[in-house]
Amino acid sequence: MPENKSRLVYSTERSVPRKMKAADAIVPTSAGSARSRTIVRLDRKGRGGKAVTVVEGLRLPVSESEKLLKQLKGKLGAGGTVKNDALEIQGDHCDALMAELTSIGYRPKRSGG
Repeated sequence: MPENKSRLVYSTERSVPRKMKAADAIVPTSAGSARSRTIVRLDRKGRGGKAVTVVEGLRLPVSESEKLLKQLKGKLGAGGTVKNDALEIQGDHCDALMAELTSIGYRPKRSGG
């Protein structure tokens, strides 16, 4: 193709590396997060009798809370959301969440029955 009809917009002499994906495992960002108590409780109030597992006390920024929530939802096969600095996961998953949070590095404590 003649150079004057070329539609090339940008070129480099070397190849540009692609961005690498971040690690899938989420670890607590600071030592304070790992040592803080995390509360796991089952809640049914105001939800028409439907059970929701609530995880409180994570002390994470919103973006990291959403990443952690996505990881937990994927492992549990359930839906969920972040509300008022707490993770809400649909269904009764207290035992599974406590095991998963322990493996990540948190110290969860069960609250309620």
